[in-house]
Amino acid sequence: MDKLVIRGGKSLSGEIRASGAKNSALPIIASALLSSENVIIRNLPHLQDITTMINLLGTMGVEPVVNEDLSVELDSNLLKSVVAPYELVKTMRASILVLGPLLAKNGYAEVSLPGGCAIGSRPVDLHIRGLEAMGAEVVVEDGYIKAKTDGRLKGGNVFFDTVTVTGTENIMMAATLADGVTSIENAAREPEVVDLAECLIAMGAKIEGHGTDLIRVTGVEKLHGCDYSVVPDRIETGTYLVAAAATGGKVKVKDTRPDILDAVLVKLEEAGAKIETGDDWISLDMEGRTLKAVSVKTAPYPAFPTDMQAQFVALNAVAEGTSTVIETIFENRFMHVQEMMRMGADISVEGNTAIVRGLTELHPAPVMATDLRASASLVIAGLVAKGGETVIDRIYHIDRGYECIEEKLQLLGADISRLPE
Repeated sequence: MDKLVIRGGKSLSGEIRASGAKNSALPIIASALLSSENVIIRNLPHLQDITTMINLLGTMGVEPVVNEDLSVELDSNLLKSVVAPYELVKTMRASILVLGPLLAKNGYAEVSLPGGCAIGSRPVDLHIRGLEAMGAEVVVEDGYIKAKTDGRLKGGNVFFDTVTVTGTENIMMAATLADGVTSIENAAREPEVVDLAECLIAMGAKIEGHGTDLIRVTGVEKLHGCDYSVVPDRIETGTYLVAAAATGGKVKVKDTRPDILDAVLVKLEEAGAKIETGDDWISLDMEGRTLKAVSVKTAPYPAFPTDMQAQFVALNAVAEGTSTVIETIFENRFMHVQEMMRMGADISVEGNTAIVRGLTELHPAPVMATDLRASASLVIAGLVAKGGETVIDRIYHIDRGYECIEEKLQLLGADISRLPE
């Protein structure tokens, strides 16, 4: 199992490019199952989860073609199976995203109950109830969700009592080929949902209201092919900006989207960073200022993202003052705290709140990544820790969401290397 070795204490400085957003790319790859023609997807990040999703479609008969520019072409007319097997689905919760497209296009789907990061319960019943509201018959047996429909799905009213990103995406995809109009109430407003909607519209779907909490989809007979580029990854962008702030650095992230990172940029300015933005870039410069503690509370977009919570715990661990970090999305998302405490961080957890008392420094230590974003926070802590090596184990979690993280950090002057298994 690979490890990351970090010798901290250096301020990050330089420029890097943001990768495509994993959380956009995964549903967009799944949406290719809806098309009657070839779909080309560009700006895909080179991540294990992306490979898994492409392989999942491959096991069902879709023969992916990866081009020289690393775009992928998918032709769902080659589909031979509507079963998403446990062997692949168990490694990634986002595999549930093939359920809606398979059912809508083929009238039947079998998708294994998903796996992924152990950060809390993310039940699939919201997906199931949404499909049932559109006339599907759904049963869960033998570890599989089995869904069928008599003819086309029917337009209906779907209300989510909890905001769900993948639930919104699954129902929105299914509704594109349904008979009639589907309303999705309390829909997720995340930029990745909007990106999927724009891709579906490029394929001929009729969608209104994406980016609001009420999405209306008017079903069409079929969708055609498209050539679509995935939106830049706002969480990756935010992670590198936090790393720059924590190390007192100066960094520019190019090929990104400042307009979908407002909540994070506001908090970085509150922490003392100078932020400048252009159409497709963000720069951060601490200008020698002392890092200030900032309190955050996670909530669905456009509020502060849960996927940036762990990174701000790391930032606050070396900031001046005491802060509270409140997690409202997932009930088990403070697993990084125990590892940071091994590095000397002063953090206590009370229910869904972490109280972080800032220190002047952290100390190198062997630590273990427990989930994707927690592992990113340990990298930030390692970049700050002085006087030795921080070794991060189980970095396969990091590789699920960050493309070439050690190479990008090396470009910014970090002393970080990968230790092969």
